[in-house]
Amino acid sequence: MNFRNCLSLLAATALLAGCTKEKDKKEPGEATSGKTPEAESRVKHGTNGEVIVTVEQKVQPTIGLQVAPLEAAQLSPELKAYGRVLDPAPLAAIVADLLSAQAAGQASEAELKRLKTLAAQNNASERALQSAQAAAVHDQTQIQAVRLRLLTSWGEAIAQRNDLSDFVQSLGSLNSALVQLELPAGEELPSAPTAARVFTLSNETNPVPATLLGPAPMADPQLQGRGFLLLVSPNSLRLVPGAAVTGLLSLPGEPRSGVLLPRSAVVRFNGATWIYLQTGEESFQRTEVSLDSPLANGWFVAKGLKPQDKVVTVGGQQLLSEELKGQGGEE
Repeated sequence: MNFRNCLSLLAATALLAGCTKEKDKKEPGEATSGKTPEAESRVKHGTNGEVIVTVEQKVQPTIGLQVAPLEAAQLSPELKAYGRVLDPAPLAAIVADLLSAQAAGQASEAELKRLKTLAAQNNASERALQSAQAAAVHDQTQIQAVRLRLLTSWGEAIAQRNDLSDFVQSLGSLNSALVQLELPAGEELPSAPTAARVFTLSNETNPVPATLLGPAPMADPQLQGRGFLLLVSPNSLRLVPGAAVTGLLSLPGEPRSGVLLPRSAVVRFNGATWIYLQTGEESFQRTEVSLDSPLANGWFVAKGLKPQDKVVTVGGQQLLSEELKGQGGEE
């Protein structure tokens, strides 16, 4: 091989090596550009700083998202009161005393009537007749004394019942429950309540209707407020004596207007209650709400929402998780 051929071979080798190095430099960049970019965050911020979660329409069914318009609702003015389920044992004891006194009274009245008949026939002494009259008066006095105990301890609505035995039996078997509610001390009602609802402290979402019997004859020693007696029948909550309860007393007046918020729409976060309001076909905004009063199938909300507003009824927790995940990605 001559000198010129050697130079040509060396030049070709150098050129090949240079191309290889250039290719090696480009490969890492090409590999990086070929990676799949991260999915765009679903969390956006509105013009007023509100957080909006975006979920594509085709994705919404896959995560179980359900949206429904809110229904209009009305609710009478209500006042919250607190109380407990009363023990029916003292009432049962008074009723037993009353029945016993009534039986004795009936017997003495019958004996007096018999002796009066005999005395008219000169077949009974004056002394026996006087003894029978005294016994009858004593027994009637006993009946009145027991009725007074019943009235002062349990109120007129219970004292005047004609079915006291059945009433006590129903309370003792927990088929019904007697509740005393108390207003906060010093708080007065503008007018007498017309109806009531009761729920337990452990389940504020399930109020049951209660029959308002009337004012309580005695104040609760702890609450010291104006009290009312209520009858819960049937006792669907299985209230037991001594259980603490909360009540809502319905008052006369113009009903309040609002919406019925489904219970499943409520999301609890950071000590507050929220719902996700649909602001577009694919956008949802978390909005704080005040749950005014529990209803049988949801919550009554008077402010912040209006009828036909579309809210997420199923899937709110998934939207919250998506929102928090998006916020974490921004940090």
